[in-house]
Amino acid sequence: MASAARRSGTTEDLAATAGASILGYLTIPGRPEHVRQARAFVAKTLGEGWWQCSDVALLLTSELVTNAVLHSDSRLRGGTVTLVMTAVSGGLRIEVTDSGSDISAPVVKDEVFASDGHGLFLVQSLADRWGYVRDVAGTTVWFWLRLRPE
Repeated sequence: MASAARRSGTTEDLAATAGASILGYLTIPGRPEHVRQARAFVAKTLGEGWWQCSDVALLLTSELVTNAVLHSDSRLRGGTVTLVMTAVSGGLRIEVTDSGSDISAPVVKDEVFASDGHGLFLVQSLADRWGYVRDVAGTTVWFWLRLRPE
């Protein structure tokens, strides 16, 4: 059974990024062999200061970038995927922007025995918040991880 993804509103997105600090951004070719570059970028950018959420951030980033290169127009010749990492509201926000797709929107698949399609289910399950925005330029899927007190 598939459930609809949580579409975020512009007002919510703007409020969430008020007072934000960009940690870094990366644009990669929209090809599967470049997903590892996205993971390496997240690991390097987070370093030791974000150890509380780095493993989850790496996993969820990998899932979102993989979705972008497999299911969006970013996979076409010359296509790209852009990652933006932001420190915001006591946590970490990571956005993955692709070229969008005419055939689909992000969908959470929670079918336990399906052989694929669990990427957004992981995002929904592990992120403190998540959502997506689609417009004429493409699709941005984001997640936010709260920093826990030590």
